[in-house]
Amino acid sequence: MNISHLLDRTTEKLSGGELQRIALSRTLVTSPRLLLLDEPLASLDASLKDDMKRVLRKINKAGQTVIHVTHDYKDAISLANKVGVIHNGRIIQEGPVDEVFNKPVNRFVARYSGIRNFFRVKVYNSNGCLKGITRNNLEFKLSGNIYNEECLVTLKSENILLNKSRPDDQSLNIFKSRIEEIIPSESGMELILNAGDIFYANLSKTEFEKLSIKENEEIWISFPVSAAVVINDQSD
Repeated sequence: MNISHLLDRTTEKLSGGELQRIALSRTLVTSPRLLLLDEPLASLDASLKDDMKRVLRKINKAGQTVIHVTHDYKDAISLANKVGVIHNGRIIQEGPVDEVFNKPVNRFVARYSGIRNFFRVKVYNSNGCLKGITRNNLEFKLSGNIYNEECLVTLKSENILLNKSRPDDQSLNIFKSRIEEIIPSESGMELILNAGDIFYANLSKTEFEKLSIKENEEIWISFPVSAAVVINDQSD
């Protein structure tokens, strides 16, 4: 029985995480110039996934070039120096992780980066200030370079602030909403809010308990103008 056959017999009783490490070790022994990984974390539970991430970061810091295919943007954020987003067989955006995920070029990239708030607006100028209005007559204050009369506004859930009384800061986008649903999430609570258009907001457990809110209550949504990122994308 040769060594390869013996290893195959030995790995039959190993866990997924151990198998991943053995497969990685076998590859690294050959001193590859480029390491290609296809969803290496997909089948692992949370603790094993964290362990494998530490291994991959250590390998990369040691000078090993790695191309890692993943559908989980959180893996890309924690592991990558650069990212390329592929759609319909072509790279539609690439660059540093922060740049790609904070300035997505279209709805597909924005969705991949975890954004859930999208608003199609018609843009107009009001006394020198750019504004956008949705089909449900929700009006946003906007900033940035806007090249089209109609565009897409994206908003990260964590950038939404909630208050029981209306904020005084007129520089913010401020809307009155109704809490439609409260859902436990990984980071605390997710709130689905109806302000004419639907918003998704994330709160930590501490923030949620401090607000002491319930479904069907009214609450004020606010966020900085800069948090409403405009995408000059005409496609849905």
